[in-house]
Amino acid sequence: MSSSGSSRFLLMLNFGLVYLFWGSTYLAIDIAVEHIPPPLMCAIRFLIAGVIMLGYCLLRGEKIRYSARELLQFAIVGNLLLMGGNLTLSFAERYLASGLSALLVASMPLWFLVLDSLLLGDHHISTRGVVGLALGFAGTIVLLWPQLIATGDVDRRQLWWSLALLGGALSWAFGSVLSKKWQRGTHAFAVTAWQVFFAGIGNSIFALGSRDFGHGTWTRSGVGAIAYLVVCGSLIGYTAYIYILSHAPTAKVSTYAYVNPVVAVFLGWLILHETIDRYILAGSAIITASVILVTSASVTKKTEKLTAAEAAAD
Repeated sequence: MSSSGSSRFLLMLNFGLVYLFWGSTYLAIDIAVEHIPPPLMCAIRFLIAGVIMLGYCLLRGEKIRYSARELLQFAIVGNLLLMGGNLTLSFAERYLASGLSALLVASMPLWFLVLDSLLLGDHHISTRGVVGLALGFAGTIVLLWPQLIATGDVDRRQLWWSLALLGGALSWAFGSVLSKKWQRGTHAFAVTAWQVFFAGIGNSIFALGSRDFGHGTWTRSGVGAIAYLVVCGSLIGYTAYIYILSHAPTAKVSTYAYVNPVVAVFLGWLILHETIDRYILAGSAIITASVILVTSASVTKKTEKLTAAEAAAD
């Protein structure tokens, strides 16, 4: 296999890991927060994962020492992603239907496009890709329509957590764009380890301030859910996400936000024996089509466009 073919395979593999494992974390988070306060759950999850990842780097003799400025950047990105994004989702799933939560998180690709343009401005996705993103959003609405119309009147608490979850999606998108801006050329796994570790510190501070350390109920299902989130959600899923974030355009990375609800619905059918109706089938088909459109769309860099324009001018 050529180096380009190997790189393409690794990229596809990491996309698949993110699609599968992050789609399943909705279920695991829902189980975990039934027994353990969200800040405490996130603190345990990310501290354990971060320590394991840093220890792995040490055993392999990889660099984990960075300047104070770089460590600050890692801390900012890690907490925007895993505190602003994941902690908000964990809180929201205590009050919102999982379908509504997934729909709100699916707004993330729109934030990606805006922030990528404002902060980086170096990628230009074609009209085909933009249509794919819009189609994915429409497919997510179709997929979750029964849950949305069954929710009824949204009380004040649900309204605020819906708005907070939109803010969490913005935080995740902001952290992702900053990661691309600040951490080009750095060792992906060591950087990821520091991000996860600093997110664990941030969530621990939040849990300490909320006095959550004595309020957890350590049931077998709750501990099992945290273990799954540590291994599959953080160690595997987050590492794969950082890999594709540094090897693929932002708009293509964001397609996981459309695939994850499909995975969540399938697992609900498989594990909880939930019904798959016409909305789910139609929504899944539309989302699949959107992913094909976005991932096959041409993406050019601003520098490439400028070079072409200068050559034409000459």
